[in-house]
Amino acid sequence: MLDADEANHDWVMSQVQRLRAPLVTCEAVLTEAAFLMSRAGVDSSIVPQLVTRGFVTIAKLFDDDAAQIVRLMARYRNVPMSLTDACLVKLVERTPNATLFTLDSDFSIYRQKGRRLIPLLSP
Repeated sequence: MLDADEANHDWVMSQVQRLRAPLVTCEAVLTEAAFLMSRAGVDSSIVPQLVTRGFVTIAKLFDDDAAQIVRLMARYRNVPMSLTDACLVKLVERTPNATLFTLDSDFSIYRQKGRRLIPLLSP
């Protein structure tokens, strides 16, 4: 969404217009997004502005679910699964009727608890 040079930018923007704010995410996502923006030469302060502007809200996640997140990372170490990806899988498990909005194809490999597919909004 924040990187106009992203190959799927137009698709992402069309989806963002359909979604209802606030979107729920976790701090790991913001950290990774800020890093990617900085690496792309974009002012990374735009990422936390998504929170201050009410576009996204942060779910408290890691304190209660650290052990389960570690287990997910171990299970998918061959992919490999990042901390951010593990947090998002856990967030989907904890959020009723969640759909994960992502460009990351690894989420088609990952499974929720009980080997359930992760509902995806993905190109």
